Amino acid sequence: MHFLHRAGGLALAALLAALPAAGQAQQKVLRIAMTAADVPTTTGMPNNGFEGVRFLGYPIFEGLVLWDLSRADRPAPLRPGLAERWEQSADDPKTWIFHLRRDVKFHDGTAFNADAVIWNLDRYFKTDSPQFEPAGSGITRARVPLMASYRKIDDFTVAMSTTRVASYFPFMVVYILMTSPQSFEQGGRDWARVAALPPAGTGPFRLARFTPRVSAELAKNPDYWDQARVPKLDRVILLPVPEANSRLAALRSGQVDWIEVPPPDAIPGLRQGGFQVVTNSYPHVWPWLYQMGGTTSPFRDIRVRQALNYCVDRAGLVQLLNGTAEPSVGWLKPADPHFGTPQHRYAFDAARGRAMLAEAGYTPQRPLRFKVMISASGSGQMLPLPMNEYMQQNLKEACGVDVSFEVTEWNTLLTAVRQGPDAPILNGSTATNPSSPSSDPAVAARYFLQAFVPPNGFNWGQYNDPQFEEAFAALENARDQATYDAAYAKAHERLVDNPPWLYIVHDLNPRAMSRRVRGFVSAQSWFQDLVTVDLQ
Repeated sequence: MHFLHRAGGLALAALLAALPAAGQAQQKVLRIAMTAADVPTTTGMPNNGFEGVRFLGYPIFEGLVLWDLSRADRPAPLRPGLAERWEQSADDPKTWIFHLRRDVKFHDGTAFNADAVIWNLDRYFKTDSPQFEPAGSGITRARVPLMASYRKIDDFTVAMSTTRVASYFPFMVVYILMTSPQSFEQGGRDWARVAALPPAGTGPFRLARFTPRVSAELAKNPDYWDQARVPKLDRVILLPVPEANSRLAALRSGQVDWIEVPPPDAIPGLRQGGFQVVTNSYPHVWPWLYQMGGTTSPFRDIRVRQALNYCVDRAGLVQLLNGTAEPSVGWLKPADPHFGTPQHRYAFDAARGRAMLAEAGYTPQRPLRFKVMISASGSGQMLPLPMNEYMQQNLKEACGVDVSFEVTEWNTLLTAVRQGPDAPILNGSTATNPSSPSSDPAVAARYFLQAFVPPNGFNWGQYNDPQFEEAFAALENARDQATYDAAYAKAHERLVDNPPWLYIVHDLNPRAMSRRVRGFVSAQSWFQDLVTVDLQ
């Protein structure tokens, strides 16, 4: 009963209601315990970060462009989704043409076509449209800050134009998910009612049932447009269980089949007990984001930002995490071909870190002090409380730095990093701790280009490096691979030498599963494919 009393407020009756009934014993029902504190929103643009997109996004609601999650031996590339193909206009490099897939239907039986695409784009980008959804719009605009305009060319062709030339624009389109316009009408043009219908997407699963704060249930879509990818599972039940030991107890007791982020110290015992523990390198970085624009921030000084990168004992943190992470010394991993050759190669060098802090005026008599806003759990956050406690002790012992924390809920943290540097929601924090994907330049643009300071993007720290901007402009305008690669490496060198973040670790994406789970491919991505998963 340990899990039932501690699973983030999940009551016994509610949990039992979410689990398979006796009459459905022959169905293949996979039960997943997520790290989220609540069920992600179900209107077609989920909250709760990329965990929401992983479980309540792509399985149900698709984009014109999708991730290829079929292999574990390479970073996930893009693949055609609801668009069969796309190209950059030969006449205007700011315009992209998407050729839509024919004979696709939403789960409610209505047709997917260019009108549905325009309707969804208006939902996100046109504030005076009847279907405008403020919450979904905020999430989508932050991930697609380059959208300038869009238009229907014919029933199966759509054009999108960007505010600047961007060779990586398809990596942003992947986050524009499509919901049936008819869902909105059936919900009385009220997104709160639409969420409970549930709404219709085009994906391999449909949303069958949704109980706020308790569970969401996905059901196989046997009529999926790609018949080679009809799921093997009949149903998937998603449960929000933010506390790691509660997830562990649920797995061990057989109440769930799959848990995200098992406690690292439990991993040897899980393996000995016959459970599967799956890890893989993937494009993820767990950092502290420096605020360089705040009136009271110490991080205006590059020496402070560099110094802290020398003060971190990353190997010790990896040991604490039982090898489920690897040290981070840049936004990308050192083995990445775009890492470049920066002047700084950060390692644990407390003496160098203290000397640089002293140059910046921070000494044992006048120590560096700052507050970091962190979350208790959430998408990609690994184990933020023990990890941040480690960081607090490490920085104090190694370099005499006094760190305090503003502990908040994950979605509140996401809201905070879309605000200005002195916003009241930060309560004096001059650093934040949201983990980040590092999968492609589209993400780098949102986090590091000056054009994308909030509310235009995720450059919460107000980073502004002219050399980075110059290199990134070359990347954006690249029309051949060699130019693209060279520009990307040059841009990343600036992210190391003039660091906007304190780089800490890269996650190895651990999840634990019952031995009954088969067919899972641990893609090098924040997102995972439930279609291939089966149960013995």
